Amino acid sequence: MGMGGPSGGGGGGGRRRRRKRSGVMSEINVTPMVDVMLVLLIIMMVAAPMMTSGVSVDLPRTAAGDMASQTRPITVAVTPEGAIFVDETPVTEADLVATVGTLATVEDRVFLRGDTTANYGTVMRVMGLLSAAGYTKIGLVTERER
Repeated sequence: MGMGGPSGGGGGGGRRRRRKRSGVMSEINVTPMVDVMLVLLIIMMVAAPMMTSGVSVDLPRTAAGDMASQTRPITVAVTPEGAIFVDETPVTEADLVATVGTLATVEDRVFLRGDTTANYGTVMRVMGLLSAAGYTKIGLVTERER
């Protein structure tokens, strides 16, 4: 009681302890980045429909499905005259599914090659016949532009 120091405990002799200064903050504050990304996303969602332009075309209907990968493909080609070939063998539309069935199972990949001057409807009809027969792994073959 007669010690001469300030009362109130703490034993610091009346001095306040200073907090150590923290080092450089190494964490990234992602909130501003998320805000900017959301604004850009909204801008793109509004602007994207305005960027599409094209000619109104009556497209043929087909039952084509998605394509998956496989090792050995069967090639079906459509010439400008409308002739159909299965791996170098000419076939008719009526015999197409039977001929492809002898060479491949439904799980195999089928490559469809259509000449640039071939009738679009004929190429899509061939694709529709293959798709209706259960061939869902149909790929359209193209060449790269130079």
